[in-house]
Amino acid sequence: MESARDALTRINPHIAITPVNALLDDAELAALIAEHDLVLDCTDNVAVRNQLNAGCFAAKVPLVSGAAIRMEGQITVFTYQDGEPCYRCLSRLFGENALTCVEAGVMAPLIGVIGSLQAMEAIKLLAGYGKPASGKIVMYDAMTCQFREMKLMRNPGCEVCGQ
Repeated sequence: MESARDALTRINPHIAITPVNALLDDAELAALIAEHDLVLDCTDNVAVRNQLNAGCFAAKVPLVSGAAIRMEGQITVFTYQDGEPCYRCLSRLFGENALTCVEAGVMAPLIGVIGSLQAMEAIKLLAGYGKPASGKIVMYDAMTCQFREMKLMRNPGCEVCGQ
């Protein structure tokens, strides 16, 4: 992580990056989230994604989630507006035992595609420019070079965002 921080600060010396190489508990994560305007989820672990979602929902800090496995990637933006779904509404559809990149493999350039889409969504949210990809999941199939999108519905019984 330090090497990534060093490389990024060489590119842009006006940014401050504090690497955190630890599994944080909910209180530690909530404190970090509260200090920021937006969270980018670049993990490949459903439990950590759910933890990020719960913290972002509680603080109403937008979460830009990206994922990739094999030759498919997806991106979703959670802004936590009334009636919008959260990540838990999505993750409950595939459970806690989803495969990781290490277990299933991922085509390296796909990570760049999904990361670029996340960066674009983050810029749109932070600049108030355009319409973020919230309330839907955007999927990219690298085998066919096609995008699909699917509307996400809020689960009224969701333990994070439900009523």
